[in-house]
Formats: sequence, structure tokens, C-alpha cells
Amino acid sequence: MPPPDFPLDHRYRGEHPVRTLAYLLRPDRVRLAGAVVVFFAKHAPVWLLPPVTANVIDVVVEHGPPADLWWNCALMFTVLLLNPPLHLLYVRWAHGAVRRTGRDLRCALVQRMQQLSIGFHSRTSSSVLHTKVVRDVETLENGLQQTADNGLTAVATLAGGLVVIAVVTPAFLPVFLVLVPVSVLLIAALRSRLGDGNASYRRSVERMSTSVSDMTTLIPITRAHGLERTALRRVGHELDTVLREGSRLDLLNARFGSLSWVVFNGLGMGCLLGAALVAYHGWLAVTPGEVVMLSAYFSTLTGAVTSLLTLAPVVGRAVESLKSVGEVLQDPDLEENDGKVEVTTVEGGFCFEGVDLTYEGETGPALRGIDLVVPPGRTVAVVGGSGAGKSTLLNLVLGFHRATHGRVLLDGRDMSELDLRSYRKFVAVVPQESVLFEGSIRDNVTYGMPDIDEETVRRALADANATEFVDGLAHGLDTIVGERGARLSGGQRQRLAIARALLRDPRVLVLDEATSALDARSEALVQEALARLVAGRTVFVVAHRLSTVRNADRIVVLDQGRVQEVGTHAELLRRGAAYARLQATQLAYPDGLPAGEHEGP
Repeated sequence: MPPPDFPLDHRYRGEHPVRTLAYLLRPDRVRLAGAVVVFFAKHAPVWLLPPVTANVIDVVVEHGPPADLWWNCALMFTVLLLNPPLHLLYVRWAHGAVRRTGRDLRCALVQRMQQLSIGFHSRTSSSVLHTKVVRDVETLENGLQQTADNGLTAVATLAGGLVVIAVVTPAFLPVFLVLVPVSVLLIAALRSRLGDGNASYRRSVERMSTSVSDMTTLIPITRAHGLERTALRRVGHELDTVLREGSRLDLLNARFGSLSWVVFNGLGMGCLLGAALVAYHGWLAVTPGEVVMLSAYFSTLTGAVTSLLTLAPVVGRAVESLKSVGEVLQDPDLEENDGKVEVTTVEGGFCFEGVDLTYEGETGPALRGIDLVVPPGRTVAVVGGSGAGKSTLLNLVLGFHRATHGRVLLDGRDMSELDLRSYRKFVAVVPQESVLFEGSIRDNVTYGMPDIDEETVRRALADANATEFVDGLAHGLDTIVGERGARLSGGQRQRLAIARALLRDPRVLVLDEATSALDARSEALVQEALARLVAGRTVFVVAHRLSTVRNADRIVVLDQGRVQEVGTHAELLRRGAAYARLQATQLAYPDGLPAGEHEGP
């Protein structure tokens, strides 16, 4: 079931976090209101015990009627027995609302990630995004739960206790009310420092997460070159930073908690001494039971206010996590498709008219003045040196980027006016490194097409020259390929990618260095499979080895973002220009250029 549409059009920065939380929790506001009422009812024993204790002591000291003892004890037993069912109801409503908010927030994040442009994803580490979805939302959930549980406990204790004191011993009420402004002053004094500390710690954790992700990806390279110590030093530096920032934040929280504890307990002892003196000298009509009650409330209410103060770092972490999530939810770099023309059929004709493309933050264009016509059903090869603009041109074909100037037409329609999501249903991509996920071969090949029958899947595997190795595996189609297909060879992964593309039956096919990383035998198998795949489709091929593009209908030679020449393999060789020089270079250095040399026209 797809995630629910959860449009978060609420601003996450530059406003009070209470408004943001209220927006997130709005669907559960009725349950939350009921949870607050239930909590106050279930929490009654905490603030009811001191006056009951006072009544019992006064009955004993003054030899009152024994029936008063039974009534007071019966009252306490009744409210105690009501606690378990009320507590379960509170957890169901309050914690359930928090869990649903976390689910919806994660849905909104993954939905937004699918909407953000490829440019955003190229700038942002995947491990940072993973941290936001997992750790930041979890921190927010924990913060909400702790704030609800501990905050309501403190508020209920304060409210119940102050009401009882106002009724039984009103003369002592002003003393207790001093606790509230003192707590507000302490929170105001340390809140900004706690916020800065939480932000710094969060950023250090994100950098550490990126470093660990890079290390795990590079383990084969690290092991092959004996660079384990170098890798450990890189990660160790980030771990030391997390330790340093975390320890600094812990010390700040410790100073905050210690100061509040000393202040409030000192104030409680002072109040206890004052109550004892008042009762001893008879300045006010205070019974021994009421002195005990006030003593109990000193400790209880002091603990309640201290609990409120200790929530400050919890709230700070939750707010910082909310801001972290908001960085993704409010990023404006979206691929806009809403309201644009839906693509229902694709012939596969492309026309580039004076196309320039400049990446965000770059001073010069990656493509300049591209004019190119590709009729439907033709194979176009794009060649050139490193940085010539080959991948950028493919990104325009896929709609990952839009032209800064000029137009790209698909079957005569400007692609900037099309819903690219509907267009990509007619597109398949076979990249240099095929993208496989942790799952079975069947799951990877049929990704996005769960209703494909097994006969169709096996036919696609046969056309991709993959049947032989798949049938040779212990579990066949149900074999788990490992993370990123780690249990398969490069050629096997590419043939599965081709089978996946065959199942999609695309009208437009993009081959991005699909055979450059393969050995000769694997390349031959993949090339044979590609020959079946390209038949009758519009194909864009980027290849480093010119031998793989010689049969293309048209070859486009790029250099520094410009089209140098266009023609067939034979035509370009006869001209003796840029393509011929590339061919001569590859013949002279079949294993690659010498160090320091630059490949290009």
C-alpha cells in the first residue's frame, strides 16, 4: 500500500515549534484532549495521598473517629484501582497519536524525497537523508512521548497540589507559587545554549553517519589497497567529534539539572522549616497532619518542577530534529509535474533546439547550444572525453534536469510542459553499475511490476542471456542477491538490469556505459542481450569504448558541452576530425591513457 498523501505545507523554520507540533498532531486532537483528561484522573493518587495522610495522622493524634480512617483508606484504594485501566487508555490515545505522527512524518519525508530533483540528491548524502528519516523522527517521537508523560505528570501534580494547598492551608500558597517563576527564569537562561548544543551535536552525527556509510561502501577498495588504517582514521575523526560534542552537551545538561535540583530542594527545605516554625509557635492554625502534608508537597511539587526543567533538553532535541526534518520538507528544489500534460503515448522522437544547461552553483554551462534531431526508433551514440557533457545530455533525455535555455522536444512537445512521471513509464535505463536492492532476483527484475507472470519473467531473462546463471543458483529466481547485488558478478548484474528493462518494454532506452566495467566474455553476453533490447526503440548510448557504438545510426561527438560533429561511424572516420582522433587514441592505448593524459578531441 503506498504511503498516504501527507502534504506538509506548514513552514518549519522561523516560527514557534508549538505551532508546528500542533499542525502535525491536528488529526489526533480529539484523542489527545481525551488523553489529557484521562491522565489527570489516573494521576489523582499522587496529589491526593498527602491530604489523606494528613487526615489519618490528625485522626491518630487527636483520637478522632475510626470511621474516618476507613473512609480515607477506601478513597485511596478506589483511585489506585482505577489507575491501570485509565493508564492503558491514556497510552492508547496519547502514544498512538505520537506513533501515527511519526509514521506520517516518515511518509512525508520519503514522498518528498521522490519529488526532489536529481540535483538535490546529488548534493545531499543518502546517509544524511537516512538519518533524518530514522533517527530524527525517532528523536521527535521520544521527545513527544517524554514531554507528554513527564510534562503531564508534573502539571497534574502541581495543579492538584496547589488546589489542595489553596483549600487547606491558603497561607502557604504564595510560597509554593514562587517555584513557577524561578523555573521559567532558569529555562529562559539556558534554553538558547541548549538549542545551540543540540544543533551542533545533530550536525556532527550526520557527518559521522556519512563517513560510516562511505567507509562501508569502500571496504573492497580499502581492503585491496591495505588502507584500513586510513579508513579508520577518517571515521575515527568523526567519532571523536561526536564524542566531544556529545560530552559538551551532556555537561551542559548536567549543570542545568544540578542547578535546578539544588535550587528547588533548598527552597523546599526552607518552606519545611517555615511550616514547622509556624506550627511550633502557633502563629497559624496548622495541625501536625497539615505539617506532614506540606512536607510531602514540598518534595512532590519540587520534584514536579524539576521534572519540567529536565524536559528542556528533551524538548530541545525534539525541536532540533523537527528542524532537521524540515530542511527536506521545505527544500524548494522540486521536480514540478503537477498541472502539466500527461504523456499517454511515446513515439521516441527528440529535438534539441539551442539547448544550454547550467548546474546550480556553477559559473559555466555544462551544455552549450545543443542542436540535435533524433527520429523515433534510431540509435544515437554520445561520445567524448571526461567532462564533455555526455551524462548531462542523458539527464535531459530522462528529464532529470530542464534546459536553462532552449527547448527539448519529445515527439514535438516541449518536455518542460509534460508530466515527466508519466513520460518515464515509457523509459528504461541500463547504467554502468546496475542498481539492485537487497531482495530476490525475481523482486529485482519485476521491480514496479508485481503482476508479471513467471513465464514472461523467464522469457525476459532468456533474452537477457541470464537464464543460464539464474537456473544454476541454488534457489533460482528466489535467490537473494545481497546489498546492491553484492553476491553477483558485474556481468550478471547487468544482465538482470537488461531483463528488467525488457519487461518494461520501453519506447526510449538509455544505456550509460553499460559494458565498460565488464570482462570480454561478459561484455559479449551483454552486447548480445542489448542487441535484442534496442530493436525498434529510440536508444541513447554513452560508451567509452568506441567499438561498442560503431553500429549506431548516428554518433554525436561532444567536447566541453558543445557538439563537435555528428554522423555515422564511417562518415566521421572519413572526416578525420574529433571522432577520428578519439579512435586513433583508443587504438594506440587500448588499455587506457597514460597517467596525466587527457582524453578528448
